[in-house]
Amino acid sequence: MGAVGGVQEPGAVVRRARGRGRATASMADVARLAGVSSQTVSRVSNGYAGVNEETRQQVLAAMKELGYRPNSAARALKRGEFRTIGVITFTLSTTGNMRTLDAIATSAAAEGYAVTLLPVAVPTQDEVRGAFSRLEELAVDAVIVIMEVHLLDAATVTLPPHVQVVVVDSDAGSNYTVVDTDQWGGTRAAVQHLLDLGHLTVWHLAGPADSFAAQRRADAWRGALTNASRPVPPLVRGDWSAESGYRAGLELAAREECTAVFAANDQMALGLLRALHERGRRVPEDVSVIGFDDIPEAASFLPPLTTLHQDFAEVGRLCVQAVLRKMRRDGPQRGTTLVPTRLVLRESTAPPPGVVPGGLPPAAGSGED
Repeated sequence: MGAVGGVQEPGAVVRRARGRGRATASMADVARLAGVSSQTVSRVSNGYAGVNEETRQQVLAAMKELGYRPNSAARALKRGEFRTIGVITFTLSTTGNMRTLDAIATSAAAEGYAVTLLPVAVPTQDEVRGAFSRLEELAVDAVIVIMEVHLLDAATVTLPPHVQVVVVDSDAGSNYTVVDTDQWGGTRAAVQHLLDLGHLTVWHLAGPADSFAAQRRADAWRGALTNASRPVPPLVRGDWSAESGYRAGLELAAREECTAVFAANDQMALGLLRALHERGRRVPEDVSVIGFDDIPEAASFLPPLTTLHQDFAEVGRLCVQAVLRKMRRDGPQRGTTLVPTRLVLRESTAPPPGVVPGGLPPAAGSGED
């Protein structure tokens, strides 16, 4: 069986494809088994309309029986897109970056796109250029850059002009399409909450100096106190980790005048809580603490942490929507979209010692230490 008089028997190719598996099954094999044209198989493979449901199911059943998989590379070349979004990130160690990446992947999948991740160890022009070159070799349609560090305001670093790019959590400014959390608004809400409770001022446990988010939160903290004509304490810096929060917390615990602390993220707030507990400073009776991020564990801290909720899912969704609009030339190519934060009140904040709820704060001073 297989050839008669030098002519191949009509069903022979299909039977061989069934026997040897998906590697040998072709579009023509599927068409013959389904009793349709190769063009119909192509339309079903590419999700085009115009194929009635009965025929579509017939083609899909033939694909499944033969183990046929469409040639995604050939299909991408034909359609001019790979349905893949590249993501460049300079660190996977922070909660914000990991949750943003997860949200991007989820949103991309909902739009029918895959995500190719490319971590970059050192944020330099050469590394950035190399990352884009590698992503182009991996065939991506556009790129989302999670760039927490100060970089795009440096003259030595630019992103390729021919690539559709959306930047997350960056100082990219008006030169790029940016999606970011409202760092200023969230920080002002945290500081104002503590001042409204009656605290004379608010100390700040900041993130690393090279972080855009940390700098934006520190600037907003300082501005909120200045606008309220309150004294601005010396800034205490950490590195986003709970350990750095603990070390800074030992320093803050030794300052009796410190009754309220705004920590730039929840991990540092966790270390701060431990240090205050070890030094006998009760939270919130002696010191109030607010974090930033609202990580899932924040409600299980002791005490449960008042913090600013970042909507990472919305950030990821907006990033994907922005990059798809850029690919389709549908919408602005530059500008910043801010995702609001929300203050989540738990049990780590209260009026300072000697002030009853709703009471007036002590007399305010001014100036920076």
